[in-house]
Amino acid sequence: MLRMSSTPIVDRWQPSPQLVAQANVTHFFARYGVADYPAALAKAAADLPGFYEALLAELDLRWDAPYERLLDSSRGKAFARFFTGARYNTPANCLDRHVDAGRGAAPAVDWEGEDGSVRSLTFVELRDAVRRLAGALRACGVGRGDAVGIFMPMVPEAAIALLAIGYVGGVAVPAFSGYGPDALAMRLHDANAKVLLTADGVFRRGKPVPMKNVADEALRVSPSVTAVLVLRRTGLDVPMQAGRDHDWAEAVAAATPLESYERTAANDPYLLLYTSGSTGKPKGARHVHAGFPLKNAIDQYLLFDVKPGDKMLWFTDMGWMMGPFMIFGTLTLGASCMLYEGTPDFPTPDRLWAVCARHRVTHLGIAPTAIRAQMAHGAELPYRHDLSALRILGSSGEPWNTEAWEWYATHIGRGIAPIINYAGGTEVGGGIIGCFPTMPLVPNSFHGPVPGMVADVTDAEGNPVRGEVGELVVREPWVGMTQSFWGGDALTTDDARYHSVYWERFPDTWVHGDWCSIDRIEGYDYWFIHGRSDDTINVAGKRVGPAEFEDAAETHPAIKEAAAIAVPDKVKGDVVILFAVAHRRADESEELRAEILAIVDRMMGKSLRPKKILFVDDLPRTRSQKIMRRVARARHLGLDPGDLSALDNPAALEAIDNPR
Repeated sequence: MLRMSSTPIVDRWQPSPQLVAQANVTHFFARYGVADYPAALAKAAADLPGFYEALLAELDLRWDAPYERLLDSSRGKAFARFFTGARYNTPANCLDRHVDAGRGAAPAVDWEGEDGSVRSLTFVELRDAVRRLAGALRACGVGRGDAVGIFMPMVPEAAIALLAIGYVGGVAVPAFSGYGPDALAMRLHDANAKVLLTADGVFRRGKPVPMKNVADEALRVSPSVTAVLVLRRTGLDVPMQAGRDHDWAEAVAAATPLESYERTAANDPYLLLYTSGSTGKPKGARHVHAGFPLKNAIDQYLLFDVKPGDKMLWFTDMGWMMGPFMIFGTLTLGASCMLYEGTPDFPTPDRLWAVCARHRVTHLGIAPTAIRAQMAHGAELPYRHDLSALRILGSSGEPWNTEAWEWYATHIGRGIAPIINYAGGTEVGGGIIGCFPTMPLVPNSFHGPVPGMVADVTDAEGNPVRGEVGELVVREPWVGMTQSFWGGDALTTDDARYHSVYWERFPDTWVHGDWCSIDRIEGYDYWFIHGRSDDTINVAGKRVGPAEFEDAAETHPAIKEAAAIAVPDKVKGDVVILFAVAHRRADESEELRAEILAIVDRMMGKSLRPKKILFVDDLPRTRSQKIMRRVARARHLGLDPGDLSALDNPAALEAIDNPR
């Protein structure tokens, strides 16, 4: 058994010469004719079509008809289109391409359920399962452009569903498996969904939790849905409406499997992902076949160094972008994905590490908040398991704090596997900035833009800034960008809302909504995310991201996590309220408050001292464990919190209402 004490704390990370020599990005840069990462960024920015031409040659994709133009910006950057005139189908590139090349026996999907159930599918087995479900969808009337909802736990059928919908040319509408009926109904109704794929229930901490009854309630106000396929996962007895509801296994067995895939256009819609905001209904990000899935493969190839034979486990849900990201990226590149049902710490606190060891996972992705939760169980647990197969660690969703980054790098990566920090979003289709396994790392950092992303950090007027916090922006279109917002069907888009949200603040520039800085450290320019810019705190004219306060508070050993919010102040503009979750309630005291304030004073200056530190039992967060600061702020101030469909722990609202 490996010993924790033998592993020094990782506060810097250096790649080995062997890793650099074998990395995908090293080989691509050599063939692209550039010496290093800065040269690659400059060459790509000067000729985006040329960059993508070179990259597509590396990926060796299947095009059913070649594109006439790689990039068409005739309607402006906001409405740019890639691969016009081409025929391209994502599931064919995930499955048929590999089977036809003789790689059908390679592993494609592994799964382990919360109850210990295990299943595996090869590429040919997965393709055949997709063809069978595609036949059932066709029998339900699904054709090109028809929307199909996915409301399922993380089981193999969820991946089969995502791919089968694209196989018949439909539009997949994944929904978080923990949604209530209102959130699900809104998405099904807005998408004008024809079919819903769901399950009887899901196991959560040892108990079967019904899903079909949630779906039934949602369908009362979703009249467009005419057929429901119900997977038997938990054995719960669920009502089945005659003529509408069908047993999944029976429907698939009765249908004629599709012999081949729909020859979709590269810009046919395939994926409709809803993103929540502080006001208004969620936005439907409209993604196409040669968009989001292709961006996933590009990012996994360049940043995460995914190769055939690798296995990625990203702790996520099909309703969040990282679920489709994992499936599309790995399968396109000939690797496999590991689907994980349940929470990281049930039925035992080391279950996540046990699964990684049992299945020889090579790539593990997780949110920083989930790592902070694992830290509470102690650093000894990971050393009970052989994690030697892990060669890449991933993270997304929120900024790191240094203690958690070092814990992840030290006790999970064992000082060998790099943390590939990854920031972008649902509307981006993947990452704007990220890390490479071939360059030195410092805690919490990014190396910079993903090649092909012409990104920058600007001040309030749109001018580039360095060494200070500014807005993260993108100045040129990219493969994977949202093709406007959904407008009610496959042919209709809400261009006005899309343009106003992202493109109107600065001319021809995508404003992402993240605070970012670029800092020179030991000869490298490192990028840092400081939280959402709509979470910005303005104290006496100083604009500060909440993550800086949180990172300071979390350096105290008694504090598990924290969330900083801005509260209006007549004199200072904003003052800071810091919600803190202690490891033990017994540690909460005035002395602890004073110690946290002293840390903030030392790290950020007394002028930015929080007005109050409030102890709470929990913080509102999404299923992917991203802290919802806007919800905490609205609850504290008695304001409308907006869309709560992504909220995973409603009890946290009571905690915010009753701080100590």
